[in-house]
This record gives sequence, C-alpha cells and structure tokens, in this order.
Amino acid sequence: MATGNRHKVEEIRALLADLPIVVRSLDEFSGAPEVVEDGATYRENALKKARSAATFTGKPALADDTGLEVDELGGQPGLYSARFAGEGCTFQDNIRKLLQLLEGVPSERRGARFVCAIALVAPGGREKVVEGELHGRITDRQTGGGGFGYDPVFYAPEVGRTLAELTADEKNRISHRGRALAKARAVILAE
Repeated sequence: MATGNRHKVEEIRALLADLPIVVRSLDEFSGAPEVVEDGATYRENALKKARSAATFTGKPALADDTGLEVDELGGQPGLYSARFAGEGCTFQDNIRKLLQLLEGVPSERRGARFVCAIALVAPGGREKVVEGELHGRITDRQTGGGGFGYDPVFYAPEVGRTLAELTADEKNRISHRGRALAKARAVILAE
C-alpha cells in the first residue's frame, strides 16, 4: 500500500483480509521516496503513488487518493482535503475550517460527496484504476467518535448517521473507499 496513513492501512487491510495476499504498508519499506501529490485528479495522484511504490518495492502496489467535495464550496476541499487548513494541519483543523465556511448554510445546501480512486500497479507496468463515491451532507457539528478525517461531520442518509457513528464494518460496507475496494478486489482476484 502506497500510503503512510495508518487509518487507511487499517481500513484496506480489513477489507482485503480474506484474500490470499499480504498487505504491507509503504512504511515497512525503508527509504521509500515521498511522492508529491500534484496531479489534477484523484486518479492521477493514485497512479503516481502506486507507480512509485511498485517501482521502489518491486511488488504490486495499491494506492488511493480520496477527497471530500462540498457543493456549497464549489467542490472544495477536493484534492486538497487532507491539507485543507494548511500544511501540517490536523483532522480537527480541517473540520473546524469546513464548519466555519459553512456556518449559517442550511442543511439542504450542504450536499457533499466523498470520492476515492484506487490505482493498482504491477512492477511490469500493468495498471488499473477503480473509483467509489459516497453521497451525503455536511452536518453543522461533529457527531460520533469513530473513523477519521471528515467522518464526524459527514452524514450518510442511507444509514441515517455520520460516518464517525458507524462501526468499522458498517463504514467499510458503504464508504467510498469500501466501494472502490470492492472493485479493486475483483481486479486482484482476476490476476
């Protein structure tokens, strides 16, 4: 996995646990290069990270790029979701900024979606990208203690709760990453 984000590693390991593969984090490979996520799309960023990891490790690599797009903000934070409040920001900094920007905006105008692109790259050059989405809305305050990132303020109508109020299994069944990984599983099993 071409990521150092332990939360993503945990989610992806859980979703792929029944496959006959060993999922290793890029942190387990000493000296792995940093990849600048400067692509114009989630797909480009995911491919860039997966290509780098596959080249460096000599093993098949999986990378994702995920973003939150809020309608009222013209699709922001989008590609900059992880650093929305600035370089070195925390999840809480990002949530605080998002809620400040949406202060006073009524619920019906708080539509949002999570987008996840997952790239699978083999050292020989085979590449495949799959995507998953989850539509919902941004709440006016944080609810729930689970998940990470924007989960405490992302309300998923299909379950009637924020992502942070769900168990890990519940979240994995409906999330953007879970949906993309279901497609990635099919690609892995076909190989």
